[in-house]
Amino acid sequence: MHIHRLVLVFIAVLVSAAAARVTAQRAAPAATSASTAPTLNDTSLLWRISDPQAERPSYLFGTIHMIPSDDYFLEPTVVRAINETDEILFEIDPREMQNPAVMMSLMGKINMRGDTSLEDLLPAARYDSIASYFSATGLPMFMLNRMKPMFLSAMVGQDMSGGGPFGGGGSNGMQSYEFELTKIAEAADRPISGLETMDFQLSLFDSIPYTVQADMLYKAVAADMGEDLGTGETDLEKMVAMYKRRAVAEMSQLITDESAGYGNFEELLVVRRNAQWVPTIMERLSATPSVYAVGAGHLGGSSGVIALLRANGITVEPVY
Repeated sequence: MHIHRLVLVFIAVLVSAAAARVTAQRAAPAATSASTAPTLNDTSLLWRISDPQAERPSYLFGTIHMIPSDDYFLEPTVVRAINETDEILFEIDPREMQNPAVMMSLMGKINMRGDTSLEDLLPAARYDSIASYFSATGLPMFMLNRMKPMFLSAMVGQDMSGGGPFGGGGSNGMQSYEFELTKIAEAADRPISGLETMDFQLSLFDSIPYTVQADMLYKAVAADMGEDLGTGETDLEKMVAMYKRRAVAEMSQLITDESAGYGNFEELLVVRRNAQWVPTIMERLSATPSVYAVGAGHLGGSSGVIALLRANGITVEPVY
């Protein structure tokens, strides 16, 4: 999964983090042992969270924000977990992405600062390749030239006629786990909320240099156009294959490997967010049994949500 597909994972659901509160009794540790992280044999997307102070368990479910409809699956254990708990929390509330008023309020934040344009960030040949690519999808570059390149990366490989990566359902051959789980939660009359807000997510993009974002965008476009970048299997196919194997440890390691050379990408978009989420989850365990549905890449690794919870004495077990 090359870095531009990691971008899709984090952008396809635009969310922002509610400030995580650290209780006096428990705080997310600065470091964890590798022994607390899921192993290669821990192939599960659903994990039971047990705390002696809680009468009922909560659950952690790893999503993939966009997946081809033919590859979509949802195990009965996930539906059962929603029915057995009181609330479901996503990275953000997916319904915000279908609220025109909310989306319009964010439009001014998707452009780069000042008068910076994509044309300023890339050699002419690379810019021309990107312009040709988007023009072929019916999106002329004069509409896109000042957008933050990470937003454009999320559009690469998507069918814009079907709503792109921000649409719900499978009308464009893709499905969103967030939207599908939202339907199930609504049918079960379960409250829905988010660990983050969209404003926070947008602010993260400004911390990644625009030149780095532009390089990600070019590589995404080149790969989707079939140019040989040494990837072999397509990035989406790799990601989907790992997800179908429930290989959360592999997904976490892949993020680490593919983030190399892109500064603090993993630290900014994965590690810090995990550390913010965990105190909030721990505070809620005894009061509100919930399902926490976040990107599967956040589950594994020594800085993943599972390892952080275990390091604080919380029992987290795979559900098969």
